[in-house]
Amino acid sequence: MKRLAIAGLALTAATAGTAPVWAADLPQSPAPAYEAVPAPQQSIDWTGLYVGGNLGWAFGNFDNNTSGSASLDTSANGISGGLYTGYNYQITPNVVLGAEADFSLTSLEDSRTNGGLTLESKSSWNSNIRGRVGYAFDRYLVYGAGGLAIADLELSGNGDSDNKTALGWTLGAGGEAAITNNVSARLDYSYQDFGSQDFNLNGTGVSSEFSNSQVRLGLGYKF
Repeated sequence: MKRLAIAGLALTAATAGTAPVWAADLPQSPAPAYEAVPAPQQSIDWTGLYVGGNLGWAFGNFDNNTSGSASLDTSANGISGGLYTGYNYQITPNVVLGAEADFSLTSLEDSRTNGGLTLESKSSWNSNIRGRVGYAFDRYLVYGAGGLAIADLELSGNGDSDNKTALGWTLGAGGEAAITNNVSARLDYSYQDFGSQDFNLNGTGVSSEFSNSQVRLGLGYKF
C-alpha cells in the first residue's frame, strides 16, 4: 500500500508540474481593450467683442404733479428698437464678466387733463451702460446687469414744452444662446428709474418721475 501511495503522489506532482506548460500551449484570448472616455470639452468661448440689434416693447410710467398739486400721472407703452455693443471675458468655464452699452428708440407718449391743464408726456429714446455677470452652460448664458440709465423726457402743456436728458439707474437680467460660435440670440429685461425731474411750462411748475421697463429680443455677432 505504501508503494501505491508513493506512486500516486509522484504522478500527481508530475501532472501539476506539466500543467502550466500545457496551458502555455493553448490559444490565449486577448484581454478586452477599453477606450478612454474623453473629458467633455467647452464648445463655445464667450470672450470677445460683440455687437447686435434688438427689438421689443417698452412700458413707461410718468408720475406728474403741478405746483398746484394737481396729479397728471399717465403711462404709455410702445415698440422699442436699437443697437447694443459690449465685451465679455470668460474667467472660468462657467463665470463670464462683461460690460455693455445700448441705445434704443421708443414710442412712449400719452396725455392727461386735470385742473384745467392738459399735459403730454413723452420719451423718444433711452440708453443703458451696464456691467454684466453671467453663468455659462457651454452654449447658454444667463446673466444679471446693472448700471447707468439715460433717457429723453419731454413734457408739453400750457402752450409750452420743456425737454430734459434724465439720468438714472438700471437693473436687469437675461438669457443668451450661441447659435454658432459667432452668432447668438438673447431675451433681455431691463428696468430704468430716473427719479424726479422739474419742468417749467409758461410759469407752471411740473415735477415728473419717470420709470421704464423693456423686454427685448436681440441678435448679436461676436468677433
